Amino acid sequence: MRKHRRFVLGATLVALALVAGACGSGEDGDGDGNAGDGGDKGTVTVGVSGAFAENQIVAEMYAQVLENDGFTVERQLDLASREISQPAMENGEIDVAPEYLGSLLLFLAPDATGSANPNDNRGQLRPLLDEKGISLLESSSVNNTNVFVVTQGTSGEFSLTAVSGLAEAPTDFVLGGPPECPERPFCIPGLIETYGVDFTDRFQPLEFPARVAALEAGEIDVALLFATDAVIGEKGWVALDDDGGLQQNEAITPVVRTEVLDANPEVADLLNEVSAALDIETMIELNGRVQTDQEDPADVARDFLEENGLLG
Repeated sequence: MRKHRRFVLGATLVALALVAGACGSGEDGDGDGNAGDGGDKGTVTVGVSGAFAENQIVAEMYAQVLENDGFTVERQLDLASREISQPAMENGEIDVAPEYLGSLLLFLAPDATGSANPNDNRGQLRPLLDEKGISLLESSSVNNTNVFVVTQGTSGEFSLTAVSGLAEAPTDFVLGGPPECPERPFCIPGLIETYGVDFTDRFQPLEFPARVAALEAGEIDVALLFATDAVIGEKGWVALDDDGGLQQNEAITPVVRTEVLDANPEVADLLNEVSAALDIETMIELNGRVQTDQEDPADVARDFLEENGLLG
């Protein structure tokens, strides 16, 4: 089990460590990572924008390629949400994180017009991140967009295959989603604006494992999940077609504090190679190993990196 770790680096300390080439032990303190060749390039903190399996797997990939290249890596892989991780990135408490294009764009600019095209989202994100001293690296092909999911039984009983069909569903249908769902434009506000479906008074705030259990038990009727959640296919559930175009492209993309990147340009190459190796089928498989088989994200990440020659 990961232990909660407090923030250990501010922007000044990170910069000093990088300039000085501070040496470290190469151990992450959580027992999850594996150091590379001594950690003599300085210390970098890798975080997540939410403590769920995929984010932790990809963050571990970033951490391990950096360690393998000689960085000492600190991990903050239990940050609950972007409301925590984004200020931490801006303040220099974390330096590197996997992000999701559409969600990050709408978090930084709630009035932005997100797109199903990753390049459109990248174009809008760059100036927003630049002014915060954050660099956007190359996106992977993994579009882990949000999906509203029902069981096969619910889909059949109510002829429900698309999100627009929720307008004709029973008025006692309950939606389960992350606690921030009532404020996020891709969730309850988006359902109201795009589909005329209002779950405001029929919403259960649930973290991922509880959401899955609740849908399976019939305690909720609709769950907000991610397109790469292995559980959808494993249980034969139905991801409703987003026929109104509510959801944005959510390509997994590394973000790095520009100060760190300027001091260590090789970081971009290391993380971009991870992005290039990822595809959605692989990500679903890796997620299943953590979500279903209960494997450790660090072990799953290392297997992927070794199989793709990224730790050579």
